[in-house]
Formats: sequence, structure tokens, C-alpha cells
Amino acid sequence: MVGVATAAALVVSGCLAAALPAAAATPDILKVDFAQRTGDVKGGAAGMLYGLGDDGVPTDAIIAGAHLRSLTQKAPHGAQHPNGDPLEVERSFFENGGEYIMTNIQDYYPDWPYNGGQRPSDFNTYLDIVRTVVTSIVNESSHPEKYVFTPFNEPDGINWYGNWTTMKDTFLADWKLVYETIKEIYPEAKIAGPGDAVWRSTRTRDILTFAKANDVMPDIFTWHELGRNSLQNYRAHYNEFRQIERDLGLDPMPVNITEYAMRRDMSSPGNMVQWLSMFEDTKVDAQTAYWTYAGNLNDNQAKGNSANGAWWLLNWYGNLDGETAKITPPALNTPDTLQGIAAVDEDQKQATVLFGGTNNSIQLDLSGLDPSVFGNTVDIQIREAEFTGQEGEAYAPPVVVSQRVALGDTLNISVPNDDRLSAYQAVITPTLGTQPVVDGAWRTSIEAENATLQNAAIQLKSPTDDWTFSASGARDVGSMNRPTSAVNWTVDVPQAGTYRFDVIAGVNGPSIGPGTHALFVDGVYAADIAYEAGFSWSYRGRADTKIDLTAGSHQLSVRTSRDGITALPGSDITLDKFGLTLLEGPESTTYPAILARTDDAAIDYTAGEGGAVALDEDHSVSFFPAVRETGYYDLAVEYTASEAASLGLTLNGRAIAGLGADRDGTWTSTVRVHLAKGVQEVRLSAPGAVSVSSLSTTRAVEGDASTVTVEAEDSTKVSLAGTARVESVSQPTNVSGQQVGAVGGGESNFLTLARPSQFGAGQYDLTVRYANADKNTGHAYNADVISRFLDITEVGGETTRAAFRHNYSWKGFWTHTVPLSLETVSGDVQLGNATGSGPNIDWLQVSPLTLSASNSRAASVDAVASTKKLGVKAYVTVTVTNTNTVPIEVEIVTAYGSKTFQHVAPGKERSVSINSTQPSIPGGEATVKFVLDGDPTTYEQQVSYDAQE
Repeated sequence: MVGVATAAALVVSGCLAAALPAAAATPDILKVDFAQRTGDVKGGAAGMLYGLGDDGVPTDAIIAGAHLRSLTQKAPHGAQHPNGDPLEVERSFFENGGEYIMTNIQDYYPDWPYNGGQRPSDFNTYLDIVRTVVTSIVNESSHPEKYVFTPFNEPDGINWYGNWTTMKDTFLADWKLVYETIKEIYPEAKIAGPGDAVWRSTRTRDILTFAKANDVMPDIFTWHELGRNSLQNYRAHYNEFRQIERDLGLDPMPVNITEYAMRRDMSSPGNMVQWLSMFEDTKVDAQTAYWTYAGNLNDNQAKGNSANGAWWLLNWYGNLDGETAKITPPALNTPDTLQGIAAVDEDQKQATVLFGGTNNSIQLDLSGLDPSVFGNTVDIQIREAEFTGQEGEAYAPPVVVSQRVALGDTLNISVPNDDRLSAYQAVITPTLGTQPVVDGAWRTSIEAENATLQNAAIQLKSPTDDWTFSASGARDVGSMNRPTSAVNWTVDVPQAGTYRFDVIAGVNGPSIGPGTHALFVDGVYAADIAYEAGFSWSYRGRADTKIDLTAGSHQLSVRTSRDGITALPGSDITLDKFGLTLLEGPESTTYPAILARTDDAAIDYTAGEGGAVALDEDHSVSFFPAVRETGYYDLAVEYTASEAASLGLTLNGRAIAGLGADRDGTWTSTVRVHLAKGVQEVRLSAPGAVSVSSLSTTRAVEGDASTVTVEAEDSTKVSLAGTARVESVSQPTNVSGQQVGAVGGGESNFLTLARPSQFGAGQYDLTVRYANADKNTGHAYNADVISRFLDITEVGGETTRAAFRHNYSWKGFWTHTVPLSLETVSGDVQLGNATGSGPNIDWLQVSPLTLSASNSRAASVDAVASTKKLGVKAYVTVTVTNTNTVPIEVEIVTAYGSKTFQHVAPGKERSVSINSTQPSIPGGEATVKFVLDGDPTTYEQQVSYDAQE
């Protein structure tokens, strides 16, 4: 944490004149030479300061998908913040790929600056804290060897040693004393420092000189790079550090930039990629700073279990493997310009570029790809991660560019772009069975400030102000505080249908609660837009509603009132950006296996339409699909099996049974499963040879009938004990009816949900709609939010402890889904918390984890074609064997004629020789068309034959 005075000095500008220049007419060019390697992929910039709050905040799937490498958390049992204890989060961190946790020992203090900003006059009191912290980790952690101790945090600022002229000798003596104290308790301990708030070369040289002479060298060297100016100066600081090491005869030591980036950067893919590129370039670890509250990856995820745009960038970064390649941006070390990271994994035959940060269109100049690895032609697919706000959910980034190109000296790829907050992922592979296609969903959008305003005002959000949360287009629309306030957008839609209208907006939840706007179409009220409570008017989330439109032009109007007279509750909301998307069919997304986290499994680019990943006993593949709402979905896995094989599928660590192939062939295994809103982790494995092509998620609304929903105040299904009571919630609120409050705070204060009679022993999800706005008084820039917990107990069975993240307002309700394993036949479910207060509860849902599972083999036949000569005529011979389990009708089509066979039984073959009537024929293909008995679909296969001279 940087103190207010120190951090304020990092602000470059917050005035109108600091706005970024307009987009240029010519594209920005990013050059990548894959032949020039710059080292192994480090992946170290995916670190966080207080990125985790409690066990379960955020969820395991969010942590695993972001692939966090390092954390800094407070001292165990420390009072600096109400959450962020490393002993509470180590399970979720280490189980989901984390490498090491740094602990700020001074965060044992409750105040900031520490101890009132003064070094204790009796330094032994701090040594006692050091002993307590180290002993706690050694005795209580399951992995003390994975901890790194940070004795001092920002000692150069307002914490104890700010004046180096007068405090140098004191700091050096204190460093030695604390270092030796840690080693006395835990000789194997790793120690990091000095942790300066900014780069300071003189202090660094003095500290390293002293540390070498006294054998108290840090294991990891740390400092902070925070303001926008660090995007200009960091590389110079890093190079100076390495020069100091050389001057002192030191071997290069690991570096962790233990705080980087500011409020303006968090949640913005285009800003974050600039930081990642610097740290990956210099091969250091780095951790985003903590400006808002603990437990949401420093604003780089949404809600408790959802992605925002920046989370997808972290997911892409976490997937990089192999070696990095030389990348040349238009201007190195220049803030808010096009920057990127390039990597090539020759074992997997993939090259990747992550890039963004400019308002201009972009041209990728790619060179140095080896044809012996990639072939003479490659497929290039580019996806966009858009800015969706801090709490705005983002779903699978769409393909915005797809090209199949010959591999020449340089590939010039144009990327349409006009948004400096967006980041992109370009993946280059050998040609796939079918060229990837650009996302075909019709969508359009507009900045709110570019629409027509009525009794509202445009507000500048300077993109160069470190402390200002980013806004799309660097502006938003505020002053929506009168019944006549409105923002109007005229839009043309291509066809009649249902459309999703979405809004990126800021709701000042702590003072208002959730909010509502009315959406009018052509002057007629069409729907409400329900906004969830947020952190502030500038801390943005996403809301949406569905409307039916006819083809053609329409005026969409977002209004604060339905009647123009009375403002809707909580309607004073800032509007950032509108979007409109045509909805066709149920929500469905396909995730190619070759772009998943493949665990070094072999990839076959010739398999299927989009390549396949080979699974075996040693290799699995992990997907991180994101879904829009809680409910039932069909998870479908496309794969081929060379023999009978079971397919292992775990959903957020829970095993799903009943999937697999009973023989060789191409298969689809589908399970209808209950998913929580947001990100899931789906891991596939197989004991035999299975090659996975894709995972898809398709919304299955009809499955929701299996969910039982109970209002918490329904006394026929819920009983209350102790202080737990039914309460009304004042407007504005999104509560459904009434809530149950005062749950927890003692063993006798709980509610009991009567077990639905149809639910026996098995795997379930319990979804709780809750409110929790508990927090400490907070620091100047940290909200100090508090998670609340529920102990969910099956009477006669086990207890599951669930964390419920702070959601800004006691009037606003979110959902959180808890996995439950019910062991008894009819035991009721109790919700309470003997050791603390639980959240307020609106309603409860119980859903079986799975409803059905099926495995289907793709229709196919075994077909062989050949040529022969009878007399002076060439013939094409085609033999077809029915490998399906039902009879088929077959038509064999060649350039020289066709033949149909009726009712070919399973296992039977038919053969035909077709006279070309020519003495010789070139090589070619015959088409085998067939229809399964009872299935009107016509399937086709091609089979090749050689020339006949």
C-alpha cells in the first residue's frame, strides 16, 4: 500500500488537457520476430497484493483461470485489514497453481502508516511481532516452505525510514536484526525486501552493499512501480538495478515488483497488457496493487465468480508457454500506446501475441515462424477482450479476425480497433480442418456520451489520472437525477427478433443501493433495467434486459422514470456504454481444446474441424467456460477414441460420472449440469487414448424445473431459530419479498430449510440470494470489506462452510452457489454461523448437480475406394461397411455415376464398381452419403482413390 501523500505524488495529471490524442488515420504497427527468442515464458506478472480475501473469495475457478503466481497478504492474524490472512487463503491459492505467498509482517499493525508512522522507540516490540508472525506460519501453515517474509513495506515513504540521510544506519541495523530473528526461528525462511514505494537507486546500492557484507542478502529484491509514469521509467529502473548488482559482484537475484498499476489500470485489458509486457520482457514477478478492497483480484474480476475483461487477459497470459519472442511496438516505454507480449511453443506448434493499449487500428507484422513446425500455411485467429467495467461480467471473448495465409517472410494482419481499453489475443497454428470464423452474432454499441442527452451531463474521466477508474471512451454520462433525465439512441437492426440491451454503468451502492431505469422503444415503455449496487458512480458494472424489435430503425431511450413525473428508485446512475445484441437460440459457446490449458498434452491439428488434444494417464486439459446466469446447461465434449474409454470430467473439482465411449469412433458426451453464474473450471482426463476437440456450454432452461426455490420468509418450508427473523427491506431494493436477517452470531441463531422430498442423497448445489455490506471503517483508499460466512449443515450429515463476498449494500442482493454433498435420505439443511454474523438471505434454491448424461457416437461408415482396369475401361470400386448400431441406406456417388443400397444392416458391407467408360482416369474422391434408420439427417464422407492409367 502506498500512503495517500506518496501516492498523490504519482498522479501525472487529472485535467482536461491530459486527455489522450485522437485516433490516428494510419494503423499502429506491432512487429514480432518469432525467430528471435528472449527467454522462457515467465508468467510472473500475474501476482496480486491482497488479491484474495478469504477462502472462497474469490472462487477456486477464478483463481485457477487467472493462473496467479505470487501473492502478498497480511501477517497471519494481523489487524491491518479484516481479511487477507494468508493462512485463510493458502489452500485455494496453492491448490490452484500458486507458487509462493509473501507476507507483509508490518501488516500485523492495525493502523496505516504503521505504528502511527513512527519506528517503535522500543524496537523489541516489533521483533516480538516478527517472532509471532514467523512462528504462526511455521506452526499453522500447511506449506511454510512456500512463504516469503517481507520485513518492511515502503520503508522509504511514511513508514519509519523516510529520510535516508538520517535513518540509513538505523534501517540497515534493523534489517540485519529482523533478518537474523526470522532465521533463528525458521532457518529455511526466504526473505524479501527492501520494498520501497518507488525505485531508489542510492538506497538500493547502500542496502545491497550492507547485505553482502553482513550476509543478510534478501532472497527476492522488491520495490513498487505504481503510477502511469512507471510505464515510461520501469525498464530504466530495472536496468539500473542489474547494473548495481554487477558493480557489487552479485549474481542476478529474483525480483518481485510487489505493487504495480493504479485504479485507472485495474479491470482495463488495454492498460493491463502494457504492464504485463514490461514485466514479462524483464522476466520478473510482479503484483497488482490493492486500491479498492481485498478478494477480487484487485478489480480484475467481477462479483464473486465472474470474469471481467481484464480477467480474460490474465487467463490468456496464464496459458502462455514456451519461449517469448522479440516484439517491437511503435514506441517503447511510452504510456498508453500499443504494447504486447509474444510467445512461441514449438512443442505445441502455437504462437501467441497479446497486445493492446491504443485507440488506433492495429497491424501485426509477424515474421520468423518456422515452416518445418507450422507448415507452409497457417491459421490466425484473433479474439478481443473488451473493457466491461470492474463488476461488469465478460464472457468468452469473440473471434474478431480469422485468416488463413501462406507462411511468407512477414505476415501482415490488420486488426480493427478504436478502443485503447481493449486487449487482443492472436493465436497462430498450423491449418486446422476448418478455418476458424469470425463471431457471427450481430451486435452494435455506442458510447453513452455520443447518444442524445436530456437533462443529463457528460463527465470527463481523464485517462491519465492514476486515481480515476477507467471509463469507456474516457467519458460517461451523469446527473441522471431528475424524472425527465434520459439518454436516447437511434439504432438500425437487421431483422425482427429478440435483442439483449446491455449497459455499462456505475451505481453508488453504499449510499443508494441497487437502481432501476426504464427502457423505452420508440416512445413506448418496454422493460426495466435492473442495476445491482456498486462501489461508486465510477466503479462500473453491467446490466441488461431483453426486448423484441422489428427490423429497421428504432429509438431506444434509457430514462429515470416510467411516467416522466416520478423518478424510479435508485435511478441516479452514471451511464458509460450501451450495447445491443441479436439473440438467436439458447446461449451457447464452444471452447476449442487447442486453446485450452493443455498440460503439455500433444495437439493434433489435422484431427476434426479445429484440431484435438490427446489425453492419457499423464495429461489432462482444463477449460474455463463462463455462463451468463445460474441454471442448467448441457456440457458437451467432442472427442475421438481409438478404443473403448471412460471420459473423466470434473466440474469445479467435483467428479461427473457416466461419460465415455464404448468403442472407437468420434463421440459426443453430454451432461446436463447445474452451473453457477460466472466462470467454471472443467477438467477432462482419460485413462486411454482420447483426443478432445472442444467443450461447449448450451443453456438448457427446461432443466430449471428441477430446481426448488424457497423464499427465506416462507414459514411452511423454512423455520427460524434464535435471533434469525423476517425483515422488510426499504427502497430501493431488489429483494424478492422479504429477507431473513440476524442469522449467525451464535449457535442457536439459524434457519432450517425443509428437505424437498424428491431430493435424496447425492450431489447438489445450494444457491443463496444474499446481502452483505459489512465493512470496517476503511483506509483512505481501501474499503476494508468483510466477508460473511454460513455453515451449511445437513442434519445427520456434514457441514460445508461458505463465504459470501461483500456486495456494497444491505438493500442489494446477489446470488452465491455452494456445492453440497447430501448423505442422508431426508435430513434438513441448516444455515447458521456460531462464530460470526451471516449474510441476510432473500431466497434459497436447491438443484441436483446433474440431471442426465449421454454418450453418442457420430454417424460414420468405413469406406475404401480403389481403381482397377477391366479390359480397356477404368473402374472405381467403393466398399462401405456399416459401423453404426442401426441399419442405413447408402448412396455412393462418383464422377462417373452413383449407386444406392437399401437397408444395410449393422456390420454388413456393400461394394460397387462403377465403369468410367474411359481408358484412364485421374485420382479423385468418391462421396458416400448415408441415412440412419429413423434419422432424416443425411451424412457424408469423402474417400479418395488413386489414378488408373
